Amino acid sequence: MKKITALVVIAVIAAYLLFWPVPIEPVAWQAPQAPALEGPYAVNDKLANVSQFGQGEGIGPEDVAIDDNGYFYVGYDDGRIVRFDPDGKHPDLIADTKGRPLGLDFDPAGNLIVADGYKGLLSIAPSGAIKALSQRAEGIDFGFTDDVDVDSNGIAYFTDASSKFGPAMKARDDVLEHGGHGRFLRYDPATGTTDVLLDGLQFANGVALSQNEDFVLVTETGNYSVVRYWLKGDKAGTHDIFFDNLPGIPDGISANGNGTFWVALFSPRNAMLDSMSDKPLLRKVAFRLPEFLQPQPAHHAFVLGLNEQGQVTHNLQHNAPEAFAPITSVEQVGNTLYLGSLTASAFAAYVLPQTPETTPAPQGGAQ
Repeated sequence: MKKITALVVIAVIAAYLLFWPVPIEPVAWQAPQAPALEGPYAVNDKLANVSQFGQGEGIGPEDVAIDDNGYFYVGYDDGRIVRFDPDGKHPDLIADTKGRPLGLDFDPAGNLIVADGYKGLLSIAPSGAIKALSQRAEGIDFGFTDDVDVDSNGIAYFTDASSKFGPAMKARDDVLEHGGHGRFLRYDPATGTTDVLLDGLQFANGVALSQNEDFVLVTETGNYSVVRYWLKGDKAGTHDIFFDNLPGIPDGISANGNGTFWVALFSPRNAMLDSMSDKPLLRKVAFRLPEFLQPQPAHHAFVLGLNEQGQVTHNLQHNAPEAFAPITSVEQVGNTLYLGSLTASAFAAYVLPQTPETTPAPQGGAQ
């Protein structure tokens, strides 16, 4: 009798793992072999001495925006956008989007432009008044408005990470499916129109304009790559791969205005996740497992600096239980990098050394 009962239990578990309905329909693809964490990606502890600010004010300061007076603005997972003094103290509630503010940037008029995962593209005036700028394009509502970068004319370039899986379902679902639900968009405040510049992206995430605003970069989290979209010149309106096969899972990207792009890597690559890339059924089985048994990102702080030719110029890491991780955004002001995080209870700052790093360009760099 006990043997029969055990067989029944095993059969039920097997049926659940193989046939229970799930919201993802995984698409087979071939993940490239992850670069080893050596050479230009060698593990180090350069991010071990970051300073943390706003401790306990809220959870998940995904992005950090700094205004002309040095005040910090961060958005939390409960919808609040909070401003801190230049010393990182005295939190002041600026607005509550009632959503999930993710990417932040200022337009030339001083309005805070917000990519809100639930509410779309928003503008927050210095008074705190909230205005919805864009919530759909080409008849499709935004599902996961993620990041934004505003050019010198006030045009906002932003991403809808996934039109299928919103923040409540997590980026994990879109990455496991690999269905190409991401879009890269442009909002023109002069006309109030939103154009789709690219679609079919694998979780379209961070956005950063080049220093001359002749191209813009978009991180594809699900492809471990950075896409370049040309805005000016003979290639205007076309796109190519700026950086392929990153050693980690890319999140936010920013430009320092002087030829350096900062790429936040959520964590190093996950070998188990990559090994399942060409096995859709196995990815469905993994999705049905309790979350703690699914492939998990390592608690590993990781930031890369790239020049405008796609060469690695900085490699900043810290692999330790106390590391400030995961890092989801990097913004440079002066010689300091300000770091955001999806899950931390603080944002952080790292002072760059006076002598810049130099490392060889990996094969993944732009051609």
